[in-house]
Amino acid sequence: MKREDLVVQTEGLTKQFGSLTAVDEVDLEVRAGRVFSLLGPNGAGKTTVVRMLATLLEPTRGRALVCGHDVVTEADTVRQLVSLTGQFAALEDNLTARENLLLMARLRGYHRPAAARIVDGLVDRFDLGEFRDKLVKSLSGGQRRRVDLAASLVVLPRLLALDEPTTGLDPRSRQAVWATVRDLVDQGVSLLLTTQYLEEADALADEIVLIDHGRAVAGGTPSDLKARIGQQRVDVVAVDSSGLAELVDALGGRFDISVSRERRTVSVPAPDDVDDLAAVASAVRSSGVAVDEVALRRPTLDDAFLTLTGTQPLEEVAS
Repeated sequence: MKREDLVVQTEGLTKQFGSLTAVDEVDLEVRAGRVFSLLGPNGAGKTTVVRMLATLLEPTRGRALVCGHDVVTEADTVRQLVSLTGQFAALEDNLTARENLLLMARLRGYHRPAAARIVDGLVDRFDLGEFRDKLVKSLSGGQRRRVDLAASLVVLPRLLALDEPTTGLDPRSRQAVWATVRDLVDQGVSLLLTTQYLEEADALADEIVLIDHGRAVAGGTPSDLKARIGQQRVDVVAVDSSGLAELVDALGGRFDISVSRERRTVSVPAPDDVDDLAAVASAVRSSGVAVDEVALRRPTLDDAFLTLTGTQPLEEVAS
């Protein structure tokens, strides 16, 4: 890959806070015009990586380049290329939504008429019209998040870093953010996304790196990560936990099973043919155990996350 095709390149990127190593020897390559996602449990180091790339933290050791510029020695140049939307809305509570956007546009050097044109376009793009003239302190969390994201796009950046951009949003607002991400990629913007939603990474990311305890433990496309943990399986979901124990007894002697007690599920590797699949269904029926479903499934990103990090999927951790 040509160096000019990379918007982010890190080598041995490390950040220590006293005796705590938050990020440990992380190597990343983010290609231009793509969505690159960092996934990991809470405290894994995702936000620390993003803050180093945005020049808000200086690496303890290692190197990071953004569009070929070093985040330490060329920090001022990097800041002109990166826009960061953090986990919490960076807005002035006592200004309206539109006033916040105008303030950001003026700070970025636009004269008043040009700033007004840009802001009005962002208001339309993010569907802010119904609350554009309300004070930010009176807005809901989802509304604040949309204004914050709009503010990060006053100037279209080379790299947009979104740190858990849809946390706390309702489904409608989340879909609006997803649509905006896809639109930005179509315009050539490169995105670095951290998220606690596996579904979000699966839907948006071209490439994912799993981070656990500050280290990159696996990487690839969503399909690559799923393929690494095996092929299709048959999931048998018991109605209750006592039924799960009976299913384990009934299926364990005949098949190579795995068990998820949290999901009350016994999984069997996908049979080679229809007759073998019928054998699984017959064994379940003969057990007399009440089940919610018997389903043939492909591996999911949740499965990959659990297998490759040894941690419960992020939605379960967060709940």
